[in-house]
Formats: sequence, C-alpha cells, structure tokens
Amino acid sequence: MGIWMLHPLRVRYQETDQMGVVYHANYLNWFEIGRTEWVRQAGIAYKEMENSGLLLPVTDVEASFKQPAVYDDWVTVCTRMAEMSSVRVRFESRVVSGDITGGLGERYEGDEPPGLLLVRGGTRHVWVNKDWKPVRFAREAQDWYDRMIRLADLS
Repeated sequence: MGIWMLHPLRVRYQETDQMGVVYHANYLNWFEIGRTEWVRQAGIAYKEMENSGLLLPVTDVEASFKQPAVYDDWVTVCTRMAEMSSVRVRFESRVVSGDITGGLGERYEGDEPPGLLLVRGGTRHVWVNKDWKPVRFAREAQDWYDRMIRLADLS
C-alpha cells in the first residue's frame, strides 16, 4: 500500500517515433516529472534542495512496457516512494492511459493506481553532496527527510 502522486500529461508529437508511439526514452523523462512532482507534494522544491548542496542522482532505472501511448493521448504518471533510508531512495512509477485525476485529486492510495497500465518501472537514487560524495539525508536535512517519510507513509 502507498500513496501515489498523479500527474496527467498529454502526449506531444515530438515524443513519438516513426512507429507513431511514444519513444521509450520519453517514459524516463515522465518518471522524472513524477518524482519532481512527488517531492513538491512533500513541500520541497528540487531547486531549493540542489541549492542547499543535496543532489539525488539516479543509480538504477527499470521500465517494462505493456501498451503504447500515441500522439495526443492523455496519460497519467503515477509515482510513489517505495523505500527510503538516510542514504538511498527508491521510487516506483506507473504510466496509465487517460487522465485518472478526475474526482481522485492528485493522490491515490492503494497498491496500484487505477487505469490501463502502459508502463511499469522505477528508479533508485543515492543522496550526494556537490562533490558527489554520499551523504546522510536525515542528518543534512532532517525536516525534509521527515516530510518525505510522512508523505510516503513509511514511518
């Protein structure tokens, strides 16, 4: 169980390939949009985090493609934090067909978000400083760490 943040997007023409479907690498951009919006929902701006010297590079990506999205489709990027320690964090992402936010708000609580699954994936990250040395997020920014844990309901 967990809290999914929902972010609807309309597929833009430049996101499609010669086959007329969304080019696979664009889903990674959508995962990034989902993570950024998830962090924003925790009351933290990525820009502020990075200006404070905390960076969150991707160390691992996974994506499994189930159904294609095509130009002008509405899709919803669904993101939740699956795990977090003081040093590492893992986000799960789903891209589903349609704008599923109608009536649900920007959050959905459940094992899987509703709708036709297009892509299932996720990213792993490690907290580092501007010198790319691992840092303990809870020590560097206790308030932000607590906000993220609360939003993820991982306490």
